[in-house]
Amino acid sequence: MILNPFDIFAVAFFAVAWVGYAMAVEGWRGGRSLNGIMHDYRLRWMEQMLAREVRIIDTQIMASLQNGTAFFASTSLLAVGGSLTLLRAADDILRVFADLPLGIETQRGLWEMKVIGLAVIFVYAFFKFAWSYRLFNYAAILLGATPPAEQAQSPEALRHARSVAGMATAAGRHFNRGQRAFFFALGYLGWFWSPSVFILSTAAVLVVMYMRQFRSDGLRSVIALADSGSA
Repeated sequence: MILNPFDIFAVAFFAVAWVGYAMAVEGWRGGRSLNGIMHDYRLRWMEQMLAREVRIIDTQIMASLQNGTAFFASTSLLAVGGSLTLLRAADDILRVFADLPLGIETQRGLWEMKVIGLAVIFVYAFFKFAWSYRLFNYAAILLGATPPAEQAQSPEALRHARSVAGMATAAGRHFNRGQRAFFFALGYLGWFWSPSVFILSTAAVLVVMYMRQFRSDGLRSVIALADSGSA
């Protein structure tokens, strides 16, 4: 067998950490996370957009979101290419690893399996960023089809604002999934050293991401803003 029981346990821990964190952020604790709270501000943005006669600032914000998503999509393609390069130069890289002071020799088949797994993570990230970019494009089209400011209080305009906010939220959700793949890819790199380092690096990434979503300064800032608005 290429994978020993410790490797299998480390991979299982990685998968459970990824899926569990995703379920916490997007499911049962989603409303308390930074991502969940930002959905309310997207809706508030679109409601305020209805009252503006000139909506240039809204289109600029949407364009900046698209540009950021396109950057990450192109970066994920570069990461896929780098992973495939590691696969092609496996023999040379294994010799370099073995010559390091703390180098650990590994089988070629195991190394190739690890590199393929890393490439799969980056491919997943690319699809998420690419779809997010497309959804932001749809949101921009919906933004352009918004009824004029004179109809801002009409039921049709309010429904349209909620639709634009929902489309932007869906785009942001897929963007967050792509970024999550990038972060967990950093934890995955620990497997190239050893299964124990793999577990520790995955746990470290999980703690950092959890703190950013549920204990960060950004979360406290938006909560304080919401409290001041309701006071």
